[in-house]
Amino acid sequence: MNSDSDLQIAGDILEVPHLLQAPREHPATVAEFVGLARSIAADRAQWEHLVRYDATTRWYHRLRTGPGYEVWLLSWVPGQGSGLHDHGGSSGVLTVLDGELTEHTERGKRVLGPGVQRVFAPGYAHEVVNDALEPAVSLHVYFPGLTDMPMHPRSRLHPAARAPIACAALDTYEQVDVVSS
Repeated sequence: MNSDSDLQIAGDILEVPHLLQAPREHPATVAEFVGLARSIAADRAQWEHLVRYDATTRWYHRLRTGPGYEVWLLSWVPGQGSGLHDHGGSSGVLTVLDGELTEHTERGKRVLGPGVQRVFAPGYAHEVVNDALEPAVSLHVYFPGLTDMPMHPRSRLHPAARAPIACAALDTYEQVDVVSS
């Protein structure tokens, strides 16, 4: 039989230095970057007033920077897309905040709704498009900060050219799966 009185801690718990680590000021792991994206997504007051829609080009705004990372806010009117690209040496977390985006990869397409996150490794190629009838807003965290976004020919999306790719879908806020290339 266990009870609260059965639990005793030997010595002073405050003397165990590894238990006293201060929380990090900035994220350093994939899980922490996913958590950063989730916390920003949940705090609409932090980003909603900044969103602009531009019919001629995708709108974007750098929301935050930290040591080795950047956070970007993007809007997408119907029909706007990124073109097929990768993120150079950066990994990233894409979070859909509002609306719906379609991600096209060598393996096919996936519709991403509000709250869905994609975690990707360097070199992951995709095209993101707003195929819906309503505008969309997304949040992008890149680590290290995005310095290169090589464009790829659309022929790379042809099924005959398929190759393994690295990305994870987070259809809810309950799981984080990360696959590296």
